[in-house]
Amino acid sequence: MLDVVFGLTGSNAAGKGEVAACLGLEGFKLHSLSDVVREEAAKQGFPAEREHLIRIGNALRQREGAGALARRILPRLGRRDVVDSIRNPIEVEVLRTLPRFVLIGVRAPLELRFRRSLARDRAGDPQTLERFRRREEEENSSDPKAQQLEATFRLADRVLENDGGLDRLHEAVEQLLSEY
Repeated sequence: MLDVVFGLTGSNAAGKGEVAACLGLEGFKLHSLSDVVREEAAKQGFPAEREHLIRIGNALRQREGAGALARRILPRLGRRDVVDSIRNPIEVEVLRTLPRFVLIGVRAPLELRFRRSLARDRAGDPQTLERFRRREEEENSSDPKAQQLEATFRLADRVLENDGGLDRLHEAVEQLLSEY
């Protein structure tokens, strides 16, 4: 049996959730750093809308350090897991303390990601391409205790391009699994 924890990073609507779902079908247990933030939002009485989650996640990083979300999820991890929504380089550093951690970056073009975002119709997601672009800029802070998507993506051990259909992405995940 495969003994690895895969981490997923990438921009909004790049396809991280689809990669996680594929790995889930292969028997991996799914986790998300966003779940940690959603749990905190619920404790504080906020809805799980993206703008609240970004603010609460950043507040947790400010209060508990940049690796706070990853440290909170470590006790939940075993030997065959996926951690989605990694958005800060220090989170990667914390997760790399695991015996076998592989960070996967999922990438797709901006306009395609915007169309996907509109199609999934999540509460709080931007409804214009310009707002989608601005939100992405907000997620690329220079503050080491905030979201730093681009800096985190540069740490990826492997990159999956998700600019085609689902079949192509599923094949890329199968190829990834064959390598590990």
